Amino acid sequence: MSPAGASPMSSRDNAQKFAGWQVGAVEFFDELEMDNTKGFWTAHKPFYETDVLGPMQDLLAELAPEFGEGRVFRPYRDTRFSIDKSPYRTAIGAHNQAGYVSLSSDALRVGSGLYMPSPTQLARFRAAVADEGGGAELVAVVKELRRKHLEVTAHEFLKSAPRGYPKDHPRIDLLRYKGIIAWKEWAAGPWLATAVTKRRVVGALRAAAPLRGWLDAHVGPDG
Repeated sequence: MSPAGASPMSSRDNAQKFAGWQVGAVEFFDELEMDNTKGFWTAHKPFYETDVLGPMQDLLAELAPEFGEGRVFRPYRDTRFSIDKSPYRTAIGAHNQAGYVSLSSDALRVGSGLYMPSPTQLARFRAAVADEGGGAELVAVVKELRRKHLEVTAHEFLKSAPRGYPKDHPRIDLLRYKGIIAWKEWAAGPWLATAVTKRRVVGALRAAAPLRGWLDAHVGPDG
């Protein structure tokens, strides 16, 4: 790939719908990992906007009727409290009402669920997991997600039982989760430039719908 020589005009300009990401998008992030500087970013920004950001915006627009309006995360990192002062994210990420989509040099990733809950949400989540009815429902949901080859995990885990819950609780593994997400990723490859990309994103978000339903019923929004 030679994105430095790319102009704002590209293969996307005449496209009428999301057509995936060309190999140059993956190579862009590979190069950004090696040269995460303002100079590199400035030289390649037209390519990023047309061949990386543009397809993500197209994808979000096509997902909106089923999964809600989406938003792309800013490409700039907040380095104020980080040892790593690299200024740019080495992946493009976006979210809608159903979940999260990201593309990096190594993979396409889709996630859905309760990623970083507020203290109030986390308390409701744990109470629902501990409840015989709600907890049994979640166990069944998790089992079905894993049957569909989605990973079920959390942003953070406790090493032991949360305060107020017994260490021998039958659902202690779930109680140790600080939130819960269904996750799927696929290694980057030529398939990203095909209709397979959208099918995989849609399939993962649909498969995670029971988890979102459980969260809506038992946890709800912050507050």
